[in-house]
Amino acid sequence: MKFIYDDGGRAEAGFKGTAGDCVCRAIAIATGRPYKKIYNLINEYSKQEKITQNQRKRSSARTGVHKKTIRNIMKDLGWTWVPTMKIGQGCTVHLCKEELPSGRLVVDVSKHCTAVID
Repeated sequence: MKFIYDDGGRAEAGFKGTAGDCVCRAIAIATGRPYKKIYNLINEYSKQEKITQNQRKRSSARTGVHKKTIRNIMKDLGWTWVPTMKIGQGCTVHLCKEELPSGRLVVDVSKHCTAVID
């Protein structure tokens, strides 16, 4: 699989420096939507989150997004969540072109998200 760096439109939207915004970049790249719109969308969804003992702070497009919020956003954008690993089953799908479907994907890996296109 060939790696191509893409900031998802972050610099074009006027953002500078580094951030933990992999979810925002991955969704912007995979959906073809502007970075700033996805950034604002994530922050709007985070306002609906409840602070709990396990979830002590809300999601942020800049510093990280909770898995449940990612799934809600993708569902509302018309995407389908497909789990590739279950408890006790081990890893059955790897991040390689032979094992992933073609098309535009937002791939959730350990504490990171990335976009994969074809």
